[in-house]
Amino acid sequence: MTNQLENLVLRMYKDGIRYSEAVCEFQKSFILRVLQEQKGNQLRAARDLGMHRNTLRRIIHSLQIDLQPIRASARRRPPQSEHSVPVKKNERAT
Repeated sequence: MTNQLENLVLRMYKDGIRYSEAVCEFQKSFILRVLQEQKGNQLRAARDLGMHRNTLRRIIHSLQIDLQPIRASARRRPPQSEHSVPVKKNERAT
């Protein structure tokens, strides 16, 4: 992995990417990956990243990360009203 990182840094340097731009891109990619793994759950993502949820939300906002695609791809539980309710058979008194 160190080799891959060094190659990426060298390529970015040769392409004229500034340090601040590189840091932003790294942060954005890293945070997006964790959010995808956690299906958009910011609390769990923040825990995995070792930061407070509010800090993660601030970073998401500052990096202008669009959460809609992540939320759209996450499978959610159906609302309680859509859950099937088992029907009990009427028992006859004997």
